[in-house]
Amino acid sequence: MKYIIEQYKNNIRKIISNMTGSLNEDIEQEVYIRTWKNLDKYKEKGKFKSWISTITANLCRDYLKSPVVKYSTKIINEDEELNQIKDEKQCIENEFLKKQRQQMVIKALDSLKPKLREVAIMYEMENMSYEEIASKLKCPIGTVRSRLFNARKELSIKLKDLI
Repeated sequence: MKYIIEQYKNNIRKIISNMTGSLNEDIEQEVYIRTWKNLDKYKEKGKFKSWISTITANLCRDYLKSPVVKYSTKIINEDEELNQIKDEKQCIENEFLKKQRQQMVIKALDSLKPKLREVAIMYEMENMSYEEIASKLKCPIGTVRSRLFNARKELSIKLKDLI
């Protein structure tokens, strides 16, 4: 029997893995037991490898039909459905929170003095440089920096709950 195990172990494992999706040692052990019990029934008409492969395939089919596999598959499917529902719910919650934060930022921006709001929007949202803003507003770069500093300071106070 030791010779049979050594000779056909890889073939048996490959069949089990292909049919069940994983290496199931219980099935492998059952293959060896059935082979040992039925050695006297083996007829040397075909190859021994084919005979032991058939035993392996039949045991895999029986395993896949078993209530244990059906029950575990059902549980896995139900778990996947629950996770999907949780993910969708979390996605909706995240989207809601994102919109809520955006509204708070817009409200805080709207509450700034017009000159501060203008510089903050140009710099942060339109990605304009200090030089571009100064050119557009026809004011010194130092004034742009000062306004941006003051806008950020006020926004940090108004949006402290978000930070």
